[in-house]
Amino acid sequence: MALLRRNPQGANNTEIEKKIKRGNALRQGSAWRGSRGLAALLLVAVSLCVASVWLYVTSLDSEITETLVRRGELVSSQPRVYSVPCSEDYENHKRYPGCTPQKCGRAVTDAVVTREEAQALRRLAERGLALAGSEGGASILDLHSGALSMGKQFVNIYRYFGDQMSDVFTQEDFRLYSNVRGRIQAVIAETFGLDPKLLYLTKPTFFSRINSTIAKTQHDEYWHPHIDKVTYGSFDYTSLLYLSDYGSDFTGGRFIFMDENANRTVEPRAGRVSFFSSGTENLHRVEKVAWGTRFAITVSFTCDPAHGISDPAVP
Repeated sequence: MALLRRNPQGANNTEIEKKIKRGNALRQGSAWRGSRGLAALLLVAVSLCVASVWLYVTSLDSEITETLVRRGELVSSQPRVYSVPCSEDYENHKRYPGCTPQKCGRAVTDAVVTREEAQALRRLAERGLALAGSEGGASILDLHSGALSMGKQFVNIYRYFGDQMSDVFTQEDFRLYSNVRGRIQAVIAETFGLDPKLLYLTKPTFFSRINSTIAKTQHDEYWHPHIDKVTYGSFDYTSLLYLSDYGSDFTGGRFIFMDENANRTVEPRAGRVSFFSSGTENLHRVEKVAWGTRFAITVSFTCDPAHGISDPAVP
């Protein structure tokens, strides 16, 4: 009888063990399905991120049909020159023999300004722009006139900050600025076959700092297509000296020539100089900066001595 009483208990234990095993199996299966679901969700998230990045990158390139010079290239011997027919604009302006464009185009060189010089000029710009800055995405600093972006307006740094200027800029800063300007002027004259003595620095010549902050005024809307000879009547030749690198310091912000049959771009590189004749033949714009900060100097030249300006000096 004792044996009969123990047998049902043994059977119950066996059933309990089976239920425990089934429960464990169910829990393991549930955990596996949960982890598999989590992995699937992660895979979907990663796929969406990759797709978003791909769409973003392709959207940046969607309006570019040709890249004239990439950031990773080094144009270190002669300038890379792209000739374009001169527009008829010059027929409507006074001509200056030896200077007014007879041949037009655009060119790029990395051999005029070193990266070290570009970095020094960027530090100069950062010190000046640290005094104020625009509320929007584009700030300028003009050492010639003293104009500096401040909020939604401009102030004259030499008057507004007065004695502080000696703590911001040095004689060495201005010597470097003048020396670099002279080299840019020389390469423009040589490339376009001009008499450099008949080419004059003109205004506005300025530093620019551009980021992705939303524009607050029309001064912040730097991306609109324009023609320099139309916007600034004195311009005959325009140059850009880049002080930061496309792709590492910022994205977007490329310089785009808007030709009739294509859009052609120059990717900024610290120390790179891009220059061109300023007429309708070189309609252009700057791509919106997507992230980071783009630093550059616009250095402008005229054939009209009445519109010439001098290099800046420490006040």
